[in-house]
Amino acid sequence: MNSKSADLTQGPLLKRIILYTIPIILTGILQLLFNAADLIVVGQYCGSISVGAVGATGPVINLLVNLFIGLSVGAGVAVAHGIGAGKSEDVRRVVHTSIPLSVICGIVLTAIGIAGAKTILRLMDTPEDALKLSLSYMRIYFCGITASMLYNFGAAILRAAGDTKSPLIYLMTAGILNVILNLFFVIVLKMDVSGVALATTISQCVSAFLIIRALMKREDACRLKLNEIKIYKRQLLRILQIGFPAGIQGSLFSISNVIIQSSVNSFGLAVMSGNAAAQNIEGFVYTSMNSVSQTALNFIGQNHGAGKFDRVRKIMFICLGFVFVTGITLGLIAFTFGRPLLSIYISDSDEAIKYGIVRLTYICIPYFLCGLMDVATGSLRGIGSSVTPLIITVAGVCGFRIVWIYTIFRKFHSLETLYISYTVSWAMTFITEAIVFILLLRHQQKKFVPFTDNIVSPLEKRTKGTE
Repeated sequence: MNSKSADLTQGPLLKRIILYTIPIILTGILQLLFNAADLIVVGQYCGSISVGAVGATGPVINLLVNLFIGLSVGAGVAVAHGIGAGKSEDVRRVVHTSIPLSVICGIVLTAIGIAGAKTILRLMDTPEDALKLSLSYMRIYFCGITASMLYNFGAAILRAAGDTKSPLIYLMTAGILNVILNLFFVIVLKMDVSGVALATTISQCVSAFLIIRALMKREDACRLKLNEIKIYKRQLLRILQIGFPAGIQGSLFSISNVIIQSSVNSFGLAVMSGNAAAQNIEGFVYTSMNSVSQTALNFIGQNHGAGKFDRVRKIMFICLGFVFVTGITLGLIAFTFGRPLLSIYISDSDEAIKYGIVRLTYICIPYFLCGLMDVATGSLRGIGSSVTPLIITVAGVCGFRIVWIYTIFRKFHSLETLYISYTVSWAMTFITEAIVFILLLRHQQKKFVPFTDNIVSPLEKRTKGTE
């Protein structure tokens, strides 16, 4: 397998974008299979209460993890810009800064996740029948979160270098192991949700080992050497400049979902179970669309670093068309086959399946709007702007949904009213981000300075850029 960086600034765009995106889609689907395997196994062998217990942890886990996952986005953008600008030493330092940063993020998350799990679940009004199971799942899951951080940072680096196949292969290996361990821990050892959480944790460790080994075997500036691991201040600032706002955006996005999950919990266990299963199904649609966003980010990142602004515009519009077709097609498939798909997760409650269909109806059909929004977000980050999509998302998604819940939903208390808030927020945010991207790119083109030269600390100014 070629371990040299791929040049995304040359060649025909449509074909390269499609070929680049497909492995990311498959990788994302495999990641979802971690949680899907959890829900399917507990649904078939433990019952709908266990499904609801695992599903209730999703928004909480995303809330805590997204802040730090955002930093991996920053690492990927920094690598892409460095490759596009031809700055190998800068890329090398970003890589060797990213790995210790990912470990620090994992340790912090483990402490927060284990210590705060019970409090957060209670704040979400998790029913007592599901609370103990949800707590057990979360605490075991967070024991392996450092491995998850290593994988995500490593995968971001590889994708920025043009390699989307390796993360797919490594996650496929871990995913197969996860399914086998799920069945063993739940069926043979009767461990219920603790078993599926342990299986996920072990699988994450395997994927992290494989991704680190891949970085160590590379032949380009992305090669990882353990004896050179060090946090470089300038590269850390660059990662934080893009990654921290992206992480804040992801966390605030998750806060609105946590509030929505709390509203779902208020309808009872049957709704919780149906909602959890439907969320997992629609997750396959979302990850496919979000993969196009990652493609836009990395293609635009390299081309922006090389100063090819006309190509940047073309990439965004191709990705918007690609994600529209993907979202429409997969969303309709998920809706059309909703009942048999939900039956895979839920075997003991027709009522839960009915509520799951309600969610699929209101989320999956207009889901392409979410994909358009994500591509616009990825495009903004690709040109080095992360604070802007943060502000727009806070207002258009988080703020709007929270206001909707405490006004419209409070007056018209139904699942349908709750789910409509998603569609409206996606449309508003996409339109705003697309307009801002066009205006910002036009401004950058007039005053182009390579991104890798933008961040200079006061000390570097005094020493003329030496470290």
